[in-house]
Amino acid sequence: MSEPEERRGRRGRRGGSRGSGENGGVTEVKAGRLPRVRASELVGRGWLNTGGRDVTLADLRGKVVVLDFWTFCCINCLHVLDEMRELEAEFSDVLVVIGVHSPKFVHEADPVALAAAVERYEVHHPVLDDPQLHTWQAYAARAWPTLVVIDPEGYVVAQMAGEGHRHNLEVLVRELVAEHNAKGTLHRGSGPYVPPQATPGTLRFPAKAVALPNGHLLVADAGHHSLAELEADGETLVRRIGAGERGLVDGGPDEARFSEPNGLCLVPDELRPWLGYDVLVADTVNHALRGVRLDDGTVTTVAGTGEQLMVGASDNVSAELGGGTGAGFAGPARAVRLSSPWDVAWSQEWGAFVVAMAGNHTLWAFDDKEGSIAHVGGTMNEGLLDGPLPEAWFAQPSGLAVGPDRRIWLADSETSALRVVTPTHATIGDGTVRTVVGEGLFDFGHRDGRADEARLQHPLGVAVLPDGSVAVADTYNGAVRRYVPSRTDDEPGEVTTIATGLAEPSGLVVLGEGADAVLLVVESAAHRVTRVPLTGVVDATVDGGSHRTQRPVTDLAPRVRLDVVFTPATGQKYDDRFGPSTRLQVSSTPPTLLLEGAGDDVPFERTLVLDPAVGEGVLHVTAHAASCDDDPAVEYPACHLNAQDWGVPVRVTADGDAALTLPLHG
Repeated sequence: MSEPEERRGRRGRRGGSRGSGENGGVTEVKAGRLPRVRASELVGRGWLNTGGRDVTLADLRGKVVVLDFWTFCCINCLHVLDEMRELEAEFSDVLVVIGVHSPKFVHEADPVALAAAVERYEVHHPVLDDPQLHTWQAYAARAWPTLVVIDPEGYVVAQMAGEGHRHNLEVLVRELVAEHNAKGTLHRGSGPYVPPQATPGTLRFPAKAVALPNGHLLVADAGHHSLAELEADGETLVRRIGAGERGLVDGGPDEARFSEPNGLCLVPDELRPWLGYDVLVADTVNHALRGVRLDDGTVTTVAGTGEQLMVGASDNVSAELGGGTGAGFAGPARAVRLSSPWDVAWSQEWGAFVVAMAGNHTLWAFDDKEGSIAHVGGTMNEGLLDGPLPEAWFAQPSGLAVGPDRRIWLADSETSALRVVTPTHATIGDGTVRTVVGEGLFDFGHRDGRADEARLQHPLGVAVLPDGSVAVADTYNGAVRRYVPSRTDDEPGEVTTIATGLAEPSGLVVLGEGADAVLLVVESAAHRVTRVPLTGVVDATVDGGSHRTQRPVTDLAPRVRLDVVFTPATGQKYDDRFGPSTRLQVSSTPPTLLLEGAGDDVPFERTLVLDPAVGEGVLHVTAHAASCDDDPAVEYPACHLNAQDWGVPVRVTADGDAALTLPLHG
């Protein structure tokens, strides 16, 4: 998730971007090419994973250091954490990764919430708490995530935005290790990381749950990388499905492995004999869908390859299928790469499972009777844009629920929005999306009342209640909210609060009907399942205000030279076999800010003319660069797509900067 704002219409908004750079190259700053720049000191509120001590750059001298600027709401940042795990294991004695947590949401600035996130996502390196963005600004970060590489002598040698840099970071680290080992400036040994104490308990950061036909609950126990079957009390453990360690392994309940599973959905009764499993699981970090047979706990991978789909890359599907992305693309379910599926729900209208694909801001449809999966909604741009599903923009869709009227309710987490998909007819993927609560990527809060004025904060779960209203797990507000639709779509509904004081509620399950109905809330940060009665509850009207993410504003002159910096990694070259190897898209919010320079073209340099009369706004910049391994002896070289979207808040001033430089890799 990078940080673009919205290009908005009345009820259709565009915002942002994927915020991910896919399979990038590396630009090194070599002595003699550019001045060597000393790394800035690491300044923040405090440190985690260091045993209580502060870390300075002097403490890191002799190591290769990677600063990872992240925020724990951001799916692209979570992808980078996975990439870092491999590097940290490979270079454990010479590499130190420092997470610099620079929050987007108010909740993320809470040190207790940050400590929980560091534990939840198994961050095994020191983390600097930077709520005021001091270190973020010192390193001129403009996107979540941003990586900065510092050599063993304390000089910045590379900066890169987005995700997908694992291979190229490895190339750069090897070069730095060889160079500084020869110079005698490399010091081997352990770094400053001190592991925290683990949280004991039956559940560890549970994500979502589903009620089983036998009255039990099946909980996606994400922190234990397994599924926990509980008795109806929501506490007593009946059995565990999964070995409890990260991995993508099929088999029985004691040998199967998951990696941070989230969404769960019961398979319709009529399909179970065909499919051979009873529950579909969104196995998020494995980028896969898994089927679970309840009678013996057998787990089978039913969709995904286990590798992440990188937006725009040519190798997202198996070779015999060819490349391609975009709404309408479909392929054999086990041959198509997925990207962090977060929730699943059954759509009777489409005759398929709907998949909230948080990793690339899309909706997919999985038809396992036909053995196929299709991308049906979202352009893979991150933001809030309503309309026909193929043209809509989503932002980390994370919760799904299908109502009796067959409409699909959606918790769109990064836009803090509740949205609804209306299938137009039985053809899979045909439908429209409408936003009922939410304004965009950087507008959030805890405000009840008219739905068009109400605010949520990073919701992750949704459920349709027996009376037709919709409950929302308002995760970062620690609340359950209720949306009551209006009689017509032309009028806003109403939003109230029905429960507060919850610890990051992320999943909701409705049990029973009428007066006996209760709502089960998966309290992820409290490691438990909580019951909320639905009868006799007085809906509260809360006005905790609305917020807008604040980021540093760049002062620019009316005429600006935009330069996106990119150089392929060592051993790679530009890949122009299938057309131009670069692409640059520029637009603005409001559109009138840009007098000249908007549009789509090939060069990575462009002159922009800004309107002083408009004064301020956001520049949206999307850059793609294709590279491949440069070895004539290799018949099929590995190819990489470097991609990033920026949203840069700007102010037009006569004495502003006449140049704007954005490092794709630089």
